[in-house]
Amino acid sequence: MRQFIGAIDQGTTSSRFLIFDDHGQLITYHQVELPQTQPRQGWLEHDPLDILDTVLECIDKTIKRFELMGYDTKDIKAIGVTTQRETAVAWDKKTGEPLRNTIIWSDIRTDDLVHSLKSRQDAAIVKERSGLDLSSYFSAVKFKWMLEHDDKVKQAVKEGRACFGTVDSWLIYKLSAGQVHVTDVTSASRTLLMNLTSLEWDPALLAFFDISEELLPRIVSSSEIYSEIQIKDSPLLGIPIAGCLGDQQAALLGQKCFEKGEAKCTFGTGAFMLFNTGTEAVSSSHGLISTVAFRLGKDKETYYALEGSMAVAGSSLRWLRDNLKLIDSMEEVSKLAEHVSDTGGVYFVTAFSGLFAPYWRDDARGTMIGLTTFTNKYHLARATLESMSFQSRAILESMNKDAGVPLKALKVDGGVSNSDIAMQIQADILGINVERPSMRETTALGAAIAAGLAVKIWNSLSDLDKVNNKDLTIFEPKLNQEVRDKKYSFWKKAVESSLNWTEVEEQLADDDDEEES
Repeated sequence: MRQFIGAIDQGTTSSRFLIFDDHGQLITYHQVELPQTQPRQGWLEHDPLDILDTVLECIDKTIKRFELMGYDTKDIKAIGVTTQRETAVAWDKKTGEPLRNTIIWSDIRTDDLVHSLKSRQDAAIVKERSGLDLSSYFSAVKFKWMLEHDDKVKQAVKEGRACFGTVDSWLIYKLSAGQVHVTDVTSASRTLLMNLTSLEWDPALLAFFDISEELLPRIVSSSEIYSEIQIKDSPLLGIPIAGCLGDQQAALLGQKCFEKGEAKCTFGTGAFMLFNTGTEAVSSSHGLISTVAFRLGKDKETYYALEGSMAVAGSSLRWLRDNLKLIDSMEEVSKLAEHVSDTGGVYFVTAFSGLFAPYWRDDARGTMIGLTTFTNKYHLARATLESMSFQSRAILESMNKDAGVPLKALKVDGGVSNSDIAMQIQADILGINVERPSMRETTALGAAIAAGLAVKIWNSLSDLDKVNNKDLTIFEPKLNQEVRDKKYSFWKKAVESSLNWTEVEEQLADDDDEEES
């Protein structure tokens, strides 16, 4: 009998619910855009109730469509959850209501706090124990900011009412009607608080950030039954929640990068390249971070990955649409870029809130150089797509150095991967084949795989050999090595021009204050 698995895919800009069958075929889905607020420059927030409501709306509408297609909801055997990762949530465990808005992963309000923490003599323990660099990117500094600046959070902590977590924790808590406060090892590994070896909250890290373990969720594997859905009016009432991964680890699983040496890059709001390093965590000396890839069961081995993250990928296309009004839809960028064979000498460093891997420079800002009277919107569109490829190359070079073996092919997914020209540019700049599956919902598929393994729809990873393996599109490099390297050398000059801009911002702010006084 045909069996089905549901997958909640909750991201930075939208929420979705998807249904797959036991062959990994996508049956149907629904997507809702998620509103985002920016109360100050560099501050980014979601209302946690908006996150929950959009997920519930997606579930309801997907199930209605599923049943109209002639299927029975009773044949959905499990639900997997995958979410944006480092975004911090705080709520009241007595009422189940949020204490404040989330602080989104790309929010940079904690930059000063991070600089202060980095200056401490014991700061080295953070990288040694968590595998992560001290950065505004990760959850612990967001939690610490809440504890220091939000009176509502302070009071709830004082009264023993506060719960902290990432978006996965919040959703599972609400879907289980407040019965379960958990996070999986992949999301926990993004907080700066989990020991990468023991896979438990680390007492020294908790002390470093002054965060009580009582506030945090219990750490679980990526594939086990955590609870059943307990929302009374949900069409999924009683169905087990059995898989949970951070979105990038879910994509690694969905791309079937099960073995050491395999890698993928997801081009969504940001872009994230993960390289499976097997059952040993590899410490990077070239600007990457070590993270958990997956642990598919309580008693299963843990797999690790090296990760390189770009803060800006698809969001740069949204910037062209919403801020510059250069395009009417993000898909239009590809059409514009196809009008020209190069950027006319324009290089665009999309460091709107700093540069992530392998640079880790929070003082970088968006920089476009090489503009002339010849430059037109086609060049700008192509330069925006090329910017993702140059950042990918910087990460790939670091991965090759850390892993010791050059990557020969890169698996891709995410919204930007739908663009043929964007993926051809990737192949040209990277100098390796870029492989794109026909079914690109690999993040949701990864969550479905984890849930399916937990409820024995599949008994082992080898049962997944025939899942999502049809109609692979391979983009092969067309640029010669000399041209590729020359373009990359210009990109590196552009990166240098993008650095040290926060000092300028601070000086301008001081000057404005003096004028007002």
